[in-house]
This record gives sequence, C-alpha cells and structure tokens, in this order.
Amino acid sequence: MLKLDRRKFIGRMAGLSALAGMPFPLLAARNGSTGDATKKTGFRYCLNTSTIRGQKLGILKNIEIASRAGYDGIELWVKDIRNFLDNGGTTRDLRHKLEDSGLIFENAISFPQWLVNDQERRDQAMVNMKEEMEILAELGCKRIAAPPTSATKGEKIDLIQAAERYHAILELGETYNIFPMLEIWGFSQNISRLGEAAFIATESNHPHASILPDVYHLYRGGSSFKGLQLLSRKAVPVFHMNDYPAHISREQLKDADRVFPGDGVAPLPEIVRELRLINPSMVLSLELFNPLYWKMDALEVAITGLEKMKQY
Repeated sequence: MLKLDRRKFIGRMAGLSALAGMPFPLLAARNGSTGDATKKTGFRYCLNTSTIRGQKLGILKNIEIASRAGYDGIELWVKDIRNFLDNGGTTRDLRHKLEDSGLIFENAISFPQWLVNDQERRDQAMVNMKEEMEILAELGCKRIAAPPTSATKGEKIDLIQAAERYHAILELGETYNIFPMLEIWGFSQNISRLGEAAFIATESNHPHASILPDVYHLYRGGSSFKGLQLLSRKAVPVFHMNDYPAHISREQLKDADRVFPGDGVAPLPEIVRELRLINPSMVLSLELFNPLYWKMDALEVAITGLEKMKQY
C-alpha cells in the first residue's frame, strides 16, 4: 500500500482545487452555489442527546424534551436505541414517537472500528454497522457518525488507506440509504484535523462522502476555522455546536470542558458566518458532555442551548 509522506500530502492537498471531475463537490464554489450570505438563516437546529444524557431520563423522554424545547431534529446514540429495544421496545414504537414529536432523526451516534489496521476488527465493524443501519433504516435515519474509534492512539494510519476504508463503509451505506459522516476527533492520533478529514473524504471517491466537524474538536486538533471556507454545501450536512473555555490550554481540553455556544472564547460569529456560506440549510447540533449541565433540569439545558445557538 502506498505510503504518503509529508511532501506528497501537501502536493495532494494543493491539487484539491482541480477536483472538478470528482463525483461530489467537496470544495466550495462561492458566489452563489453554496448560498448567499445575505439570506436569512435556514439552519435546522438539532439536539445531540449527549447534552442531557447525564440525567438518565431514557430515550423516549429525551425525544420529548427536544421537541418541547423547540428543536427541529435530534441525534440519537445507537447505544441508547439498542438499550430501548433490549428492554422490550420496538423500532415501530420509536419511529412513532419520533414522528409524533415532529423531530427529524438527523444522525445516529455510533463508534464502529472501521479505521483500525486490524482486518478482523474492521470486518466485525462492518457486521456491526450493517446491523445498526438495518435498525436506523426502520427509524428513518439517513446518517451515522464515523469517528476514528480505537485509532486515537498508536500508529498514524496512512491517509490513502483511510480513504479506502471510508469508501467501504460508504458502499455499505448505499444498501440502506444511510451514509457515514467522517467525524473529526481533535484528541485523536488519526483524523484530528480538518485537512485530514477533507483529504480522506475526497480520496474516498464516493458521491456521499461528507465530514462531521465540531467547534471543540477543530480547535482541540489545532485546525484553523478559516479552513471551513474551502468546503462545499454537500461536504458538511451536520455541524456540532459548542464552545470551549479560555482557562484550559488547547492540549488539555476534554469533552467535559465543552460549554454552551457563546459561553466560551470560540470565534462563533465568524464560524457561523462561514457555515452559512457553505450550507445555509445545514443542521447545527448541540453536542455537550458537561457534568455541570447534567445536574440541571434537562428541559432547561435544552432550551438554553437552543437559544444560545440561535443568537448567531
């Protein structure tokens, strides 16, 4: 398998601007095709249930809270869905709950080991994802997260190999019309930067390749938010919203340190301005893991988060 050294990586990234023949527009085409900055925002607002998972209310109550708080959609964790089904619930019951709530099931959070070098673990990841996609298809979900699970430490995985492995799970998704979004994890040895995710998505050579960025993870991994301007409408269907405090160094930040949008020091006005240019109908999903919020009333947390996202 071809190894990609630093010089070749830079060369490939420099050549991204010539990708007009790719089957999907990863790079932004400005001045019209990705939205007019003067248009009123068409963002859809979503609640990732991690934000209120500490209250341990259960998946049905979480759906109810997201609906009552005024969200357009929800991100559910596959672990919580399986727990619901294992305890006597059915996909039909859950789908009816979602339909009655008026929420769109925008994305499922899962942790398949699709990226690791171990072939046996990757094969098992494909089996697991197939099972998950069968369930998600019954629930009407169209996306699933694909983070670098179990590839956060150790060796750096070749980017061309990563692209081939991403292509494989995208191909699996075609069967169910559910497509994995390449999730950036800023603390990871692999896919910690926006440029790496863009490279892998581009070289996967698949029309449904996309990226799932996050304010905290972009900063944690050392990426500049200015890089977002290079991405196209189709490349970023969902974006995780949060903020980070000033008193913790970038390298020491943890998931639990994320705070409500606007309560930290992230340049959110500039970030949201770029997101609106990329995709004015993008899904902005509140994803927090803050234990202080888990001690609060879940509905209050959900309402506060939505209000803070809408201020930009």
